[in-house]
Amino acid sequence: MGFALLVAGCSSIDWWPFGSEAAPERSRAPLNATEYRCDAGKRFYARYLDGGGAAWVILPEREFRLDKVAAASGVRYSNGRATLEVNGNEAALADPPAISFTGCKGVGG
Repeated sequence: MGFALLVAGCSSIDWWPFGSEAAPERSRAPLNATEYRCDAGKRFYARYLDGGGAAWVILPEREFRLDKVAAASGVRYSNGRATLEVNGNEAALADPPAISFTGCKGVGG
């Protein structure tokens, strides 16, 4: 009887070390940052520094600082290569040639 209880108790254990389903994505939202959700399911985070004089952009693979520069409308941040343009709750991030985030909407911060 003891063995039967032991086997029955183990029936809910997942013996495969990687699980039978994909691990849920963990939220790693940085503190004091605005999350931007963009077209094609992309997203990034921006933390605004120095009273809005700079932005710290947080991507899954890297982070970098952009300084505020003159803009015709809205707010624009750049480091001479990458550019973040923010107009109200909307944003676009470009770091040619590989990175392009368009249609972004801020969802927190």
